Amino acid sequence: MIRFIIIVLFLVLYLILSLPVLLVEWLIGKKKPEWKDKSSKALVGWGFRCINTIAGVNLIVKGRENIPTDTAVLYVGNHRSFFDVVLTLSLFPRITGYVAKIEMNKVPILRLWMKNIHCLFLDRENIREGLKTILAGVEEVKKGYSLCIFPEGTRNKVNDSFLPFHEGSFKIAEKGKVPIVPMVIVNSAAIFEDHLPKVKKATVIISFEKPIYLDTLDKETRKSLSTYVGGIISDKYFALKEEYRDSL
Repeated sequence: MIRFIIIVLFLVLYLILSLPVLLVEWLIGKKKPEWKDKSSKALVGWGFRCINTIAGVNLIVKGRENIPTDTAVLYVGNHRSFFDVVLTLSLFPRITGYVAKIEMNKVPILRLWMKNIHCLFLDRENIREGLKTILAGVEEVKKGYSLCIFPEGTRNKVNDSFLPFHEGSFKIAEKGKVPIVPMVIVNSAAIFEDHLPKVKKATVIISFEKPIYLDTLDKETRKSLSTYVGGIISDKYFALKEEYRDSL
């Protein structure tokens, strides 16, 4: 419980004390938007790494060599914990935003930092607004910014299972003509969700699989892209569970 309290205090202080920094970032963005992108990612990444340290996370990262460095990509991952974003941001080599649920856009200060790192807010209940967000994502990747999406649509509340991957999540890669990098996250719920409200030490494995270039796939595979990518993530998930069963 102590870790949870410390993390909450850290977040509150971080957000409050970052208000003048946000002003500076805004001014930088007027003249040098690329500097703003890099500094915002660095500042948010630092905060997330602090949270990981407080939580006592032992993070094992595999497959970083599979991430293309010459193009924007769409990261597609399974989603089990609030910590999935906290754990992954600093692992991405390029400026990378997340496709987040629309409710996150209502959180004061936090939403400003999210926009600074090119996050998008998706309303899954409103088809028209959801389409606008997907189209905005297409423009982001065309500009060279990567995006990360969790196509289950919400946090899965059952360990070792997967919700159906929404087909629309992959339109960003299709229309933006960027590769998909499957991202497998194992055991992140052991930090927090498995024993709310306590935060406990845990070993988490994150594995980046080989990029999927859509123009190399046959027509049938492209039609069932969500099933194809979901299968890759599921297979690797259970392989990692077996490989690290003594550490989890």
